Amino acid sequence: APQRAHKFSMLESLEAYAAFMQRYIAAVGISDPFIQALVITSLVAVPVLLTVKFLWPESREYADRPVEHAGDLVASTIAKQGARFLFTLTGGHISPILVSCKKNGIRCIDVRHEVNAVFAADAVARLTGIPGVAAVTAGPGLTNTITAIKNAQMAQSPVVLLGGATATVLKGRGSLQDIDQQALFRPHVKWMASVKHVRNTVSTIETAFKIAKSGVPGPVFVELPVDVLYPESVVRDWSIKTIKGNSLVAKLTRFYLSRHYDIMFWRTNKTPLPKRVVIEETPPPSSSIRSAARAIAGARHPLFIVGSQAVSEPSQSGDVAKALEAIGAPVYLSSAARGVLGRSAPLQGRHRRREAIREADVVVLVGVPCDFRLNYGMSFTRCKLISLNNCAEDLTKNRKPDIGILCNPATALSAIAEEIGQTSRNWKEWVATIKKRDAERDAEIAKNAEKETAFVNPIKACVKVEEHMGDKAIIVADGGDFVATMSYVCKPRAPLAWMDPGPFGTLGVGAGFALGAKLCRPDEQVWLVYGDGSAGYSVAEYDTFVRHNVPVIAVVGNDASWQQIARDQIKIFHDSTATELAYTHYEHVAEGFGGKGILVESKNELDKALKEAVKLEKQGHPVLVNIKIGKSDFRDGSISI
Repeated sequence: APQRAHKFSMLESLEAYAAFMQRYIAAVGISDPFIQALVITSLVAVPVLLTVKFLWPESREYADRPVEHAGDLVASTIAKQGARFLFTLTGGHISPILVSCKKNGIRCIDVRHEVNAVFAADAVARLTGIPGVAAVTAGPGLTNTITAIKNAQMAQSPVVLLGGATATVLKGRGSLQDIDQQALFRPHVKWMASVKHVRNTVSTIETAFKIAKSGVPGPVFVELPVDVLYPESVVRDWSIKTIKGNSLVAKLTRFYLSRHYDIMFWRTNKTPLPKRVVIEETPPPSSSIRSAARAIAGARHPLFIVGSQAVSEPSQSGDVAKALEAIGAPVYLSSAARGVLGRSAPLQGRHRRREAIREADVVVLVGVPCDFRLNYGMSFTRCKLISLNNCAEDLTKNRKPDIGILCNPATALSAIAEEIGQTSRNWKEWVATIKKRDAERDAEIAKNAEKETAFVNPIKACVKVEEHMGDKAIIVADGGDFVATMSYVCKPRAPLAWMDPGPFGTLGVGAGFALGAKLCRPDEQVWLVYGDGSAGYSVAEYDTFVRHNVPVIAVVGNDASWQQIARDQIKIFHDSTATELAYTHYEHVAEGFGGKGILVESKNELDKALKEAVKLEKQGHPVLVNIKIGKSDFRDGSISI
């Protein structure tokens, strides 16, 4: 085989190199045989060792049967990593992957837009800790995923994207859907690779999973050309047998293609068996842990701010809660960390965080960067700042911490709690101050909820939705003004029970996130909270919910407006251009796809409608509740840029 001949030629080259060195040493006058041998050995050792590693990689088990096609290798490898779902939108380039995933017990969920396949994979990764997997076809199939891939990158979510590609022999020749896909994805992924030989499929997919999950998690991209994926006999029929005639050009073309596929399909009768990749975690430095523990224990007003990175490993969410409770300082939870302490935690602050930061003498950021959500770090000028972060860039973004610990923030937090131990501390008054402010703000919100508006007061709608959620409900947040209002009202019930896009602020994550969440937690309610603007991005996935028996409950806050933008635009420019929508019947859209739809036009209809939605969800129906809401000044002063 050509590859084997290549390996032997490398060995022959090394032998020739050694012979040359022997002649050279003799020419320069080294006559002692022992010295000659020593010099030759030292000069040859490095290339020999590198060659040995190239020729004989790590030992592993190999299958002793021929593989039908590379799709089988892809499917068996992702199954070995623990993946239970593959999200996709079908395409001819990736058919071998889809049929093989079904054969390997992986549930294939086909969506109506490729971006939602990646959003769903992202949700699975966040809830399980196992990289979510999406497979899409070449060209426009891949370009449709870019927003979701960028969102996963900024949210530090491990996603493996498998993308089809044109045949290797047609690359750059103008074939259908052929673009430079790697150049397109390079800025948005941690790592990418293109599989050129069938025998490399398993190792490439294993590497993708390992890199997606290790260090700072993030998306990776694996390109799989169509002629690598399909059976060898089919590929040869497509290419070699289509070259007709006995001209010299035809003969040379057939010869070239035959040798090309000899190399591509070499050793497909002995492919490596997939193995589960293992991620090793580096423990936090003990000296930094001790310094942080001393600073916290000696503080009068310590404050913890916990973000998504602290729960990036779902199995550690319980450890995070135990550590925070053991330390006993007040805590603000953000993004995916919301709910880690349960619905009514005595230590958790929910409102007026800026005031708490101003009064704190030690602030501990647990998996949170100093970005726009924390005023770019400018609020921490009068306190000691401790940061626990897995990302070197985020650790020092905009504000260098007084104590910075680069490691898994959940692990570091547990170590700090253990180091503090039973150290005497009394923060009860400080905690009580924050809880008192919470109670005052909750009373204001309740008062605002009773104000009369057109249709339904948006705060009232959020309050009622929150009341009807189950004890372990997962809330998917996709929208602007209505969703931001819900964030003030809603109290996530459990760890990983709140899902929002993250720092990219992406509209359109809703249906994909809800799809992935319900598949991972089929026994729990999944509430998808839409603004009417964001609903337009993914409401077509009700077709997916129905076809795949995924009963979710969506609530649309319908004010016929891009209200979060309109508020500032009208105030500054006195013009509502491009911010006005219609009171669209989104419930009819859901019904058109086979789901159930409910319309609410007054507050008196809310309880009945939401009870009906819960009942229908239990019966296995995807439901959409379209709530017409009025305008409110509740969020005046909020910033939309």
